[in-house]
Amino acid sequence: MSLRPSKQKPSSSDAPKTPGRTQSSLRSLPQRALSQTLTSTANLANLLPTGTLLAFQLLTPIFTKNGACDAATRPLTVILLVLLSFSCFLACFTDSVRSLSDGQVYYGLATFKGLWLFDYYNYPDGSGSGLPDLSKYRIRFIDGVHAVLSVLVFGAVAMRDKNVLGCLYPNPNHETQEVLDIVPVGIGLICSLLFVVFPTRRHGVGYPLTPGK
Repeated sequence: MSLRPSKQKPSSSDAPKTPGRTQSSLRSLPQRALSQTLTSTANLANLLPTGTLLAFQLLTPIFTKNGACDAATRPLTVILLVLLSFSCFLACFTDSVRSLSDGQVYYGLATFKGLWLFDYYNYPDGSGSGLPDLSKYRIRFIDGVHAVLSVLVFGAVAMRDKNVLGCLYPNPNHETQEVLDIVPVGIGLICSLLFVVFPTRRHGVGYPLTPGK
């Protein structure tokens, strides 16, 4: 009766090492960082008024002729971007209040004295006794900061749109292309950090209204 030597299973330490896997994971780190950066930049669209973004997505292909602008459509595209930027700026000074009597939401524009309601004359009680103290909603310095950041975010989103780039920069040189690739992402990161550090408390036109507002 012959005894055959038992086959031992190779341990994990005896398994052949694959240095290529480590190198590939190291190479993928910058790609993952770039992907997360672009994702955070895309998420900045949530900090813009939904109506402005909807108008941008609908009107930009029409004004730019799908990126093939001519001498007539290029100035119109610039005017459109300026108007939409002003819309983002103005929306940061709007706010909303909830009536204490019927629970309805009323929108208004913040002034230095308080909140001026758009539909104040349609309020059931003309004296406004069922509304919160509107003087608490007056303009503050942080509102101007948010307005500037909102315009910068909109500019970053616009500069990542292929129709806008094809219209304003149809044949960019190497240096211009590098600026167009780097600057919008940098603006997105800086603005996202500033929005986190200095969050807005306003819930104006085009922004979601929190349940406790």
